Formats: sequence, structure tokens, C-alpha cells
Amino acid sequence: MKSYDQLRSQNEKVRQEIVENLDFLMGSVSTKGPKRPGVNLTFKINQVTRTRHVRKDLQAKVQHMTARWRRLRVLLRKLSDLNWERLNRGLDW
Repeated sequence: MKSYDQLRSQNEKVRQEIVENLDFLMGSVSTKGPKRPGVNLTFKINQVTRTRHVRKDLQAKVQHMTARWRRLRVLLRKLSDLNWERLNRGLDW
């Protein structure tokens, strides 16, 4: 079982990593198809798929930003788990 200090330390570390990854784009980068060069950013809003064209010069940046989105989702799950453990142990900080 993790101590209070361990939980607090892990919580702070995850929160800091979340802050460092807030420069993100939701969605994924996909090609337009074999006959059409270029890529799109695809994402969903209220169960509706949206697609945005990505200029070639921005492709690497957009891919980096969508990778941050995937990382953020993992970090938010970790933070939720830590918060749940904190609540179950009656800890508050």
C-alpha cells in the first residue's frame, strides 16, 4: 500500500506532466488515400466525425500534437486512479 507521501508525489508528478502536454489536438492523422496526396486530422464531436485538411508543412507538428492527446488520455486515467485511491483511504490534500 502506498504511503500518503508516495501518493502525493505521484499525484504531483502526473499533474505536472498533464500541464506539460496541454499543447494538443484531439483526433488522429490519416492519409487521404492512395490517389490523393496529403493528410487529414479526423476527430469526433458529439458523435459526428469531423475532418480537417492538414497542410504538408504542418504534418509533423499535427502528428506531435495528436501524440500529446493520446498521452494526456493515459495521464488523466492515472490521475483518476490516484484520486480514487486517495478517496478510498480518506486522504485529502
